[in-house]
Amino acid sequence: MKSIKKPAFAKAMAGEQIKNLKKAAEKIKRAIKNKEKIILYGDADLDGMASVIILKEAIKNFDVYHQVVHIYFPDRETEDYGLNEDALIYLKKYAPALLVILDCGIGNLKEAKMANKLGFEVIIIDHHVPLKKLPQASIIVNPKQKGDKYPFKEFANAGLVFRLIEVLLKRKLSASLRNNFLELTALATIADMMVQTEDNLEFLGEGLVSLKETVRPGLRVFWQLFGEDSSSQAIAQKIISACHAGGTRNHLNEGYLLLTATSLKEAESAAKDLLEKAALRQAKIKEVTGEIEQRLGEEVIIFEGDEFWPVLMLGPAASRIIQSQKKPVFLYNYKNGYCQGAVRTPPGIDGVKAMAHCSKLLELYGGHPQAAGFKVKEKNLHKFKNCLIKYFAHAKKSK
Repeated sequence: MKSIKKPAFAKAMAGEQIKNLKKAAEKIKRAIKNKEKIILYGDADLDGMASVIILKEAIKNFDVYHQVVHIYFPDRETEDYGLNEDALIYLKKYAPALLVILDCGIGNLKEAKMANKLGFEVIIIDHHVPLKKLPQASIIVNPKQKGDKYPFKEFANAGLVFRLIEVLLKRKLSASLRNNFLELTALATIADMMVQTEDNLEFLGEGLVSLKETVRPGLRVFWQLFGEDSSSQAIAQKIISACHAGGTRNHLNEGYLLLTATSLKEAESAAKDLLEKAALRQAKIKEVTGEIEQRLGEEVIIFEGDEFWPVLMLGPAASRIIQSQKKPVFLYNYKNGYCQGAVRTPPGIDGVKAMAHCSKLLELYGGHPQAAGFKVKEKNLHKFKNCLIKYFAHAKKSK
């Protein structure tokens, strides 16, 4: 007997089971109807970019073009991860407004409180692991929060936003628009290395097929550059590499500008520039990885830092090191009295849980069990390292 594929509209209704997702869709729809200002604030990786683009273009489908008054991506080299104080000070000129935070925010307790005081109504749509306390937001959409009954939890953030816009647009979501959004969702799912099961299989299966026929100039250009006979998976990796190589200009990520290019000429110029930067980035990651490997000792964790290691290189360098070392890796950059770092851990070892054990020493921390980040005062760095060593040594003995 043949299996019957669920229609897209039925899947959209299933997405309403995600806690607060329907509330978020209704709030955004109400903001559109009442002509409220809307700000989209996204993390500066491909998942964050895709989340912002999908929601922005879904809002435009209501025939409103000026309600999204600003888009903001924090600069990871100069600003704190996620929602940060400098960004809020810059954005306060738009208040009162609906501030939708995408792919970050779940750990920004102090900053969410500040946003409320400045006159923003805050919606957080974030797929990262919630901490013990949740931020003060009007609505939080996160399948990992307590009380969420949706059976699947391992979305990329763009996957969550896709489920949101299914509910937001309902029958206004045409087949072509759906495919357009699924292409970005599939790319984000690959970029964030999410599990390829359940909902993610739908996104990947349909999104990668659609990618082959994409009409989005910022994606179409990669087929022109690398050949129409390339596989969708190979093209996806080229796109991800390019988007992650860009910096931030006037609060807009260069990868975002590529993905929203309106012509092939504009897209080709942006893509070639980012591909050159991607090659330089890979060389720098290799250099940083080599420096770290020369420092390796016998401790239960790898805990290394340097003021000259760019923050954006730390995650990829840690990912390379963990392939051979098979133990938790904590890398950091330090300046102005603070250390900002990236964490990678082997399968089965939860880096966020480890940092939660040492959280009194930290300014910020969070992410995924195997891929996370932190910020710590330089004066607390040694204490943080010792706390982690004790935690992992105890965990090793307990096995």
